[in-house]
Amino acid sequence: MLSPGRLHARARGVTAIELLVALTVLGILTVVSLPALTAWMSNARVRSAGEQLQNSLRLAQSEALRRNRQTVLALTQQTPALTATPVANGRHWFVRALPALAGETAGDGHYVHGVALPTQLNVAITGPALLCFNSIGRPVANSSTGLGVNCSAPASATAPTRYDITAGGATRPLRVQVFLGGKIRLCDPARTVSASTPDGC
Repeated sequence: MLSPGRLHARARGVTAIELLVALTVLGILTVVSLPALTAWMSNARVRSAGEQLQNSLRLAQSEALRRNRQTVLALTQQTPALTATPVANGRHWFVRALPALAGETAGDGHYVHGVALPTQLNVAITGPALLCFNSIGRPVANSSTGLGVNCSAPASATAPTRYDITAGGATRPLRVQVFLGGKIRLCDPARTVSASTPDGC
């Protein structure tokens, strides 16, 4: 049986030296894992933005089919809206239908959807100001969009229109590809697409 003195010694808890050693080890582990955690968070921001852009392109495509008229996804630096100015490499984007007839004025019914990426995400998009889809869901050239910028179609079946997505601190940039036939996919530009790497570009 333990004496009262020994029982008190066992119950007193952690010593200051043990606590200091534990805090030192925790500090070292935090410093070592911080770069990897930062890169992981940046890569997650890139993936989130890439998936949102891919979904918006698919929405523009489906709206073109549903409305039986051309729709457009436009990059912009302004708050997404019907009258926002399209610019190449914009941080935000919106989807809208284009007027079907000469002289038709675009109204609220033409606006479909907009995404404004928060500034703190630090995500950059490199891509064309406009991408137009025709009434069968394929990207097409259009020199009379009424938005001050023309749409261009992919150069060929093997040369898709592309949007590159990067972020500060990210180690895995992503790309959204839009093919002449209407296929839209998110892929990794650092890898070549094959049977073993289906996520490659």
